[in-house]
Amino acid sequence: MATAEVNVRSELDQVEHWRAQELIRAGYPAEAAAELAARHDVDLHHAVELLANGCPAELALQILL
Repeated sequence: MATAEVNVRSELDQVEHWRAQELIRAGYPAEAAAELAARHDVDLHHAVELLANGCPAELALQILL
């Protein structure tokens, strides 16, 4: 793997880790947060808002995925 590819992967890993931590902080279980964090088509702010507005995490996952 080329150095540039490793750097991109490392940056992507960091972003996904940050997204997962934000989702856990919002109230998602760790496994669900990791799944959502890896999905770049899922809007992080929308995912957090769902829980902030009282939506259960299980239902939010169904909506988002």
